[in-house]
Amino acid sequence: MTPDILIKRATGREAPEIAMMVGALLGEIMNILDTPVFNFDLEETSGRLKDYLDHEKYFVFLARTKNRDPVGFITLYESYALYAEGAFGTIPELYVKPPFRSHKIGRHLLSYAKAFGKSKGWTRLEVTTPPLPHFEKTLVFYEREDFEITGGRKLKVVL
Repeated sequence: MTPDILIKRATGREAPEIAMMVGALLGEIMNILDTPVFNFDLEETSGRLKDYLDHEKYFVFLARTKNRDPVGFITLYESYALYAEGAFGTIPELYVKPPFRSHKIGRHLLSYAKAFGKSKGWTRLEVTTPPLPHFEKTLVFYEREDFEITGGRKLKVVL
């Protein structure tokens, strides 16, 4: 990892900066897929994230340069399932700005997430990758970080 990167748990005050990176992440996915699969509004996302952080519904670890510029983040929330034998963490987003990729920032963000999950008593962390084969490198990254494929695909229905 670049030695000038600091990682800490984010607060609601940092929601606008994180929301901007969420927009970049979603934009990158939609650009690669050439399909508008997400609706993104910066102001709404920022407000929603601030509420989630302030009420501890969502946990975010934020990576910054020594100049305080945000360069990446990982988000987590607590989930429950009988198959998981208790509470576990779900990672809905992990993003590192392109110029900072391949500097082990993603690995360090995951390390913070794993330590946080252990402190919460979670039995595991789960993540869904963006669609394959477009994001094969993402799958390889998670496998290199000891995640295992458990089968299935993520599905949704809009309510």
